[in-house]
Amino acid sequence: MAQFIRAEEAVQLVKERDFVMVGGSGGGHGVPEAVITALAERYREEGAPRGLTLASVVSLGDWEHAGFGRLAIPGLAATVITAGLNNCPDMAILAEQEQVAVYTLPQGVLSQLCRDSAAGRPGLLTRTGLGTFVDPRLQGGGQNSSAKADLSEVVTLGGEEYLFYHPLPIDVAIIRGTTSDEYGNITTEEEAYSGENLSIAMAARRRGGTVICQVKRVAAGGTLPGRQVAVPGALVDYVVQDPEQWQTYQKKLDPAYAGIIKRPASEIAPLPFDIRKVIARRGALELMPGDIVNLGFGVSNGIATVAVEEGFLRDLTLTVEQGIFGGAPAVGKDAGAGVNYDAMLDQPYQFDFYDGGGLDIAFLSFAEVDKHGNVNVSNYGGKVTGPGGFINITQGTRRVVFSGTLTTGKLDAVPDGTGGLQIRNEGRVKKWVSHVNQVTFSGEYARARGQEVTFITERAVFQLEHDSIVLTEIAKGVDVQADVLNQIGFPVRVAEPLQIMDERLFRSGSMGFLAEFKRRNKRERRLV
Repeated sequence: MAQFIRAEEAVQLVKERDFVMVGGSGGGHGVPEAVITALAERYREEGAPRGLTLASVVSLGDWEHAGFGRLAIPGLAATVITAGLNNCPDMAILAEQEQVAVYTLPQGVLSQLCRDSAAGRPGLLTRTGLGTFVDPRLQGGGQNSSAKADLSEVVTLGGEEYLFYHPLPIDVAIIRGTTSDEYGNITTEEEAYSGENLSIAMAARRRGGTVICQVKRVAAGGTLPGRQVAVPGALVDYVVQDPEQWQTYQKKLDPAYAGIIKRPASEIAPLPFDIRKVIARRGALELMPGDIVNLGFGVSNGIATVAVEEGFLRDLTLTVEQGIFGGAPAVGKDAGAGVNYDAMLDQPYQFDFYDGGGLDIAFLSFAEVDKHGNVNVSNYGGKVTGPGGFINITQGTRRVVFSGTLTTGKLDAVPDGTGGLQIRNEGRVKKWVSHVNQVTFSGEYARARGQEVTFITERAVFQLEHDSIVLTEIAKGVDVQADVLNQIGFPVRVAEPLQIMDERLFRSGSMGFLAEFKRRNKRERRLV
């Protein structure tokens, strides 16, 4: 039977050099913040435990000092393994200073590894990551020179290459639920994220490790319906109650995130009329009725709002890698949650669907693009961010759309309201470069697999062809040479004829796209 203890007592169970797996996602979704805080406080007071391996499936933090940011204290961790550090900048700084060895592996790989580790399998065999920086022939997922361990290897089966990722040796699992009964049975009725709590707990128990679960409240023993129990009490060693537990770092409790209510479409605010809306609108033009879609973090996330504004959200199934299936993804720092969804899946199963080619189309952001069609989102501008679910999604989906501004850094461009774009000040940073700093998406691998790849910016649209990147559309009012070709650090081919981007993108008010969308024929799904 689980013991109920304070967070300060729970972290005394963590020993020097333990492998500590922390559940949760992104902006506080399911993150056991009280236990994380207690671990940081213990280290500051005692100087122990030292040399930990800290692991999480998703980057944990509030873009300031929460989550893994609290544990960014020199000496506490020797190694960090996660899908990203984008929202815990303090840990990214330690990585840049070589004070901790950091590996950022694909989010789906880490999620599925939790399940495989629970089952005692030798590891995870997958194509995910081939040709990218997580391929051991490149960087093996390492983000600094201190990251020297081999977390994966290349194997050949039936004449095909795969990556084999080694299992997670979890000594201490720290997870979160909403309610525990007196026997340690855990439910998650208020959580915005299901994740892989069960797999993490099983993996730790299999190794004789310790399972700690943080919850908001405690119920009488045997009163929680068995169908609602996410982690059985037999798998939980210790329970820590935090009555002030928030649902995310931004919200104490949003019942729509928990699936308790459905939010009226009228409550979903329209996007401001700016270049981000132009990009999201142009992405929406790629959709067809019945599409099952992934929307990545950033500008692509706005496509859901465009679908609401134009009236065809119900004709799509939008998904989020954290497990949201249907409805509309949350935006901003709550990204990873969703509202009005049909289902909230455990994250490993969502990535099974993605890896198996279940998506019709995926929309993701880009930080850098190079002449080979490679895309970087994981290490740029001197900052370690990591791939998140980017690698799984882009390698498992037949049609991939990358979205972002052509340049960045003080870019001032506005839709002129009459069907074109006005560039008042060019961005000082070029994002289209000869060679990306890190390969998060391999153009060569995409070509070999026959993927359809589109790049959408506020002023131009490009296609990845077999021999080059081709400029296919340009906004009215934009000069091809000065505003597009001169802003790209390598030659691109200009299509003949060069199309003008749909003028509706640059006008305020509805595009009137619904009738046209309804007439479209569903494209044939083809696995990659």
